Amino acid sequence: MELLKELYAYREMIISLVKKDLRGRYKGSVLGFLWTFINPLLQLVVYTIVFSAIMRAGIEKFYMFLFVALVPWIFFSASITGGSMAILAQQDMVKKIYFPRQVLPIAYVTSSFVNMLFCFIIIFAALMVSGIGINFYALLFLPLIMAVEYVLAMGIAMLSSALTVYFRDLEHILGIVTMAWQYLTPIMYPMDIVPEEFLPVFYANPMTPIIVAYRDILYYKKVPEINTLLHASVLGIIILLLGNIAFTRLQRDFVEEL
Repeated sequence: MELLKELYAYREMIISLVKKDLRGRYKGSVLGFLWTFINPLLQLVVYTIVFSAIMRAGIEKFYMFLFVALVPWIFFSASITGGSMAILAQQDMVKKIYFPRQVLPIAYVTSSFVNMLFCFIIIFAALMVSGIGINFYALLFLPLIMAVEYVLAMGIAMLSSALTVYFRDLEHILGIVTMAWQYLTPIMYPMDIVPEEFLPVFYANPMTPIIVAYRDILYYKKVPEINTLLHASVLGIIILLLGNIAFTRLQRDFVEEL
């Protein structure tokens, strides 16, 4: 509770860092912030061409099946890899002034989350244009699963950002880890084709219930199962608590290591 109070006191700093990161993402480019929408739109066009005309996966409108899961995954992956550098990128600030160090990974993950929210404008438009449509009742559960993913990403970003201060190669290792993690998450395929002997591995993956819930809401237009929501929520909270505990212990020697 003391940490939450302190973070609330530094909320203006978090907001300022989020705005700075969002402005800096496409700084110097001609189209600027429009790239937030152009990137997912171009990805959707590529998926539509590839999976509708070249690689037929046997799933109706497979490009949408993939797209509604891939956008949340991109946010999660960015939170891990980019979030790992949150402390190192602001090391001068860490050395010179006091503030809760958790502010830095929180600001980075929040910035990536806001960017994902803008991408959802493209998802909703694509759902309507593709003919899949939207179930507004199921959509009521979307903020919940987004919040769960945000909590999960925050926990892992705290852990990775703290560890990277001591082990700089972790930034590059995480790129490989997230690539392997993506293939162990049902993004490009449904859960029902996973061999039974591998199911325990997939159920231990905290992103599995989150991706399943996103797809249920957006692609299948149905309310996610309660077990899926509980599974995702419990794993997200546990990882956030563990990430914060590790961060709190490791931050004591940040200045010396930096």
